[in-house]
Amino acid sequence: MAKRAGDRAKPAHHFALPDLSDFDGDALEIGRDYDSVLFTELDFTGQDVPDARFLECRLDRCCVDGLSLRRVRFIGCQLTGLFGASVDFADSTWRDSELVGGRLGAVTLAGTTWKDVRVHGTKLGFLDLAGARLEDVVFEECEIGSLDVGAAQLKSVSFTDCSIEEMTVAEATLSRVDLSHARLRTIVGVDNLRGAIVSHQQLLDLAPQLAAQLGLEVCPDQEEPPGSARA
Repeated sequence: MAKRAGDRAKPAHHFALPDLSDFDGDALEIGRDYDSVLFTELDFTGQDVPDARFLECRLDRCCVDGLSLRRVRFIGCQLTGLFGASVDFADSTWRDSELVGGRLGAVTLAGTTWKDVRVHGTKLGFLDLAGARLEDVVFEECEIGSLDVGAAQLKSVSFTDCSIEEMTVAEATLSRVDLSHARLRTIVGVDNLRGAIVSHQQLLDLAPQLAAQLGLEVCPDQEEPPGSARA
């Protein structure tokens, strides 16, 4: 499918963080505001810290296994090299922020709001964005096992040089979602792809699923269709 100018998502805002102060504690605090703080190589395993707010912070090479940051706010933040089997960011808000590198297993981002967010070079086992709202979001060079955007709203979102084993778009609303530079194995809910941009090859790959959705019966090329004239 041909792309038009302006179809691809805008890159996330490139920002320069101010001078940062080192975090001097062992645990995050519920509902606390963290302004211009550097979190480096810390272990936040199993902590439950809802409603915290991070403004112009950097979290670098931290263990977030079992960390729950529900309803957290990341504004102008960089999260680099994070790792853990599971992390919960449900109902959080991210703006002008980026997630770079790292390896995460199950990442819960259901109900989140992302605006001007960049995800680069991150390995994600399961990315749950069900019911989320994403605008001007860029995924670059990411490896994603399963991506769920069911019932989500995506506007100006692009996936560049990403591999996605399975993508669920059931009940999603898409607008200028560029999948044309992604390697997709399976899409669940192809009838909700309206508003997506795909490559010609992807369209051919999706043809069997689209035919099944429309109830079409496709005859193999080597067989004559029923009722065809014989010589």
